[in-house]
Amino acid sequence: MVELLPSILSADFAHLADQVAAAERGGGTVIHVDVMDGHFVPNITIGPPVVKCLRKVTKLPLDCHLMIENPDEFIPAFAEAGADWVSVHYEACRHLHRSLELIAGHGMKPGVVVNPATSVELLHEILPMVHHVLVMSVNPGFGGQKFIEFSLDKIRRLVQLRQELGLAFRIEVDGGVAHDTVARIVQAGADLLVAGNAVFGAGQPEADARALLAAAREAAGE
Repeated sequence: MVELLPSILSADFAHLADQVAAAERGGGTVIHVDVMDGHFVPNITIGPPVVKCLRKVTKLPLDCHLMIENPDEFIPAFAEAGADWVSVHYEACRHLHRSLELIAGHGMKPGVVVNPATSVELLHEILPMVHHVLVMSVNPGFGGQKFIEFSLDKIRRLVQLRQELGLAFRIEVDGGVAHDTVARIVQAGADLLVAGNAVFGAGQPEADARALLAAAREAAGE
């Protein structure tokens, strides 16, 4: 089942609770939270205090994507704030296995993220540990970027690996997910679609979330 994960990076932070509620009415089933530290990526966004506030205004799972250096230091704080899913970058974790165990040990669903230049072949050993693999289809740091086409090959390869290894991890895609790309993304095998600009950019998150999700499910034959 294809799911839509509205990314609050593109939301109006002055009206965040209302924006999240509208995206939920439009069919969003998980709220995606982009956490950036200005070191691992060239931008600074939000941290556990905002997650804690979000937890009060939605019952949906909170998917925290940590684009930060030294994520192990912050995983307990995200757990305490109410995060449900936490994903860390292959490129940021010196001891990825340990980081994923730490996430799971705090009762959250662990995910691993790969940047556009990182091969999914490097994930073989840890795939049995993860709830989801997040394929970055833009270089992380900013919303509204153009979709990188070779990401589709990485999604297809993850589908093959999942089958070969007999696993059930979800395949999440973040970056450039919009009306002109969503059909190809879903047909390649992604089932968790992160969308920020396509949901919040035009100021009508409920309608735009609903339209994007409908297009995705039609492409998936659901």
